[in-house]
Amino acid sequence: PAARGIAVDVSKPAVRRCARAHGRAGAVLADAWRGLPVRDGVLDAVLCVFAPRNAEEVARVLTSDGRFVVVTPTERHLGELIEPLAMVRVDADKQERLAQSLGARFELLERTPVEYTMTLDHADIRHVVRMGPSAFHAADTRDERIAAMPEPYPVTASVTVSVYRPRG
Repeated sequence: PAARGIAVDVSKPAVRRCARAHGRAGAVLADAWRGLPVRDGVLDAVLCVFAPRNAEEVARVLTSDGRFVVVTPTERHLGELIEPLAMVRVDADKQERLAQSLGARFELLERTPVEYTMTLDHADIRHVVRMGPSAFHAADTRDERIAAMPEPYPVTASVTVSVYRPRG
């Protein structure tokens, strides 16, 4: 109950939203690749959801017994939207690439799949597509394609939650 948090993002709208998310959480506009605005070894946990990961920076700011939680999409994530909206597919080797990119600094403790169905209206679908790597793919015909879809539309959310600890 006494935990405090800080959100870091390169997007001003995301940082504004994060700043309002919780009374004990702050938000900072920053790029993890240019250095996190956090002292060495002070964070108990770092959560990275669908974002690039700077393993060196995360290792620097975590305590020695801290945890790095990484959420990545699976191949089934938003699968019902891929064909109709010409979206980018999730790389089948994503988990292996994640493990390789973190392996020198972190040890994998657990990997948990999370999957459920969301029921989205057309506005929700537009938001989901604009948030990800497909934001600029087939953008000229996207609204027409979305309008042709039934509403509401069932879509699969499918992710893997991986928990790492710093290597000694």
